[in-house]
Amino acid sequence: MHAVLDLEGQLEDAEVMIELGEEAADQESLEEASGTLDAVQELCDVLEVRRLLGDEGDRAGAVLEINSGAGGTDASDWAGMLKRMYLRWSEEHGFKSRVVDEQAHDEAGIKSCTMEIEGEYAYGYLKAEIGVHRLVRISPFDASARRHTCFASVGAYPIVDDEIEIEINPADLKTDTMRASGAGGQHVNTTDSAVRITHLPTGVVVKCSNERSQHKNKATAMKALKSKLYQIEIEKRQAAMDAANADKKKIEWGSQIRNYVIHPYRMVKDTRTGLEAGDVDKVLDGALDPFMESWLAQRAGEAERTES
Repeated sequence: MHAVLDLEGQLEDAEVMIELGEEAADQESLEEASGTLDAVQELCDVLEVRRLLGDEGDRAGAVLEINSGAGGTDASDWAGMLKRMYLRWSEEHGFKSRVVDEQAHDEAGIKSCTMEIEGEYAYGYLKAEIGVHRLVRISPFDASARRHTCFASVGAYPIVDDEIEIEINPADLKTDTMRASGAGGQHVNTTDSAVRITHLPTGVVVKCSNERSQHKNKATAMKALKSKLYQIEIEKRQAAMDAANADKKKIEWGSQIRNYVIHPYRMVKDTRTGLEAGDVDKVLDGALDPFMESWLAQRAGEAERTES
């Protein structure tokens, strides 16, 4: 409400400056009014995005998971590229991010990665990235320099804060400890500090290996488990709306949400919204907001049509 009142106040100020500028032929007043209108437009854009981010959990931080798929070493390299892309996106937004678990590939990139991205509306934005991402390029791992296609999947879950109660029966949990295999120093790699927790009723598995102590890894893994179970509950509540959306695709190979083509031409295209961008390097450097906001707007329109 405060933002709307601020918007109305700025519009009134701009109107007064325009009237004064036109009456007195004062170019400085007109330029000041133009600057105010630009600020109003920016605020309108922010408010529109906030309107689209009104679902339960949207305001929370996010647990982001990346897994390499079909494509061998290229797919693992692609998963590593996606990890960098989201870390750069997080940095641009001033969010705090950290990798909590990672499984490196022997040759290049990563097999999988889990990270926490903390910041207001991080999950609201990142839920637009859930699905399969496809890369087409000349493979740097092919001695014949042939074009290869590879895939990686992205998952996102809201970080559950202490105010949201998620009941978990300890009897439903299976906890395993193991030696960490990722980065973290000699101590991490030579002790059974990594923790894997399986929620038996749902089959959800979470793992954390990047903290030095088993206790900290278990706490982080439990946090991730709560986030996943919370997301499952949200999806149950939205099942009716999802069923009504005929264009919704399952997260599986062959149903990618976005194509990143580096050869034979350069383009990023979202298969859900049709939005395209020619500057692939800029997108891979974290310029994802146009794709996210386009999907959010489309999804809001679908929800309104379903309700009507």
